[in-house]
Amino acid sequence: MRSFRVLILLILFQFSAFAQKSNTKEEAAVNNQVEILRKAMIDADGSKLKALTSEKLNYVHSNGNFQNQAEFIDGIVSGKSDFVTIDFQNQTITIQNDVAIVRHVLSAHTKDEGIDKDIKIGIMLVWQKQRNHWVLIARQAYKLTT
Repeated sequence: MRSFRVLILLILFQFSAFAQKSNTKEEAAVNNQVEILRKAMIDADGSKLKALTSEKLNYVHSNGNFQNQAEFIDGIVSGKSDFVTIDFQNQTITIQNDVAIVRHVLSAHTKDEGIDKDIKIGIMLVWQKQRNHWVLIARQAYKLTT
């Protein structure tokens, strides 16, 4: 009977290790998508931004302004929102089934409509795995308290 319990514990341990490895792989995949998003925003790369985001994207700024996918991409590509640098700080990734929640502090230098500005805001991104590909479905920015 004792050896049966040990066998069960070993099997459970193996499943636990497999689940952790699987989650680590998915976290790396989401992290990669976040990095591609960061670079695409700096480069104003509309085709990459479209490939990374859902057609039903909900993109909310720290001032409460809402954009859909087309408005978000147009704002970046047109230069209305011109990111010179973007740095994501204190990033965490939590995955549950086919949804990943990414939280970080966005520190950036922008040149929106020709005006230099430094910003530092909190961000929550919601990614969903669709057809084996992580897609951004929602973004909420918020002002940081000092």
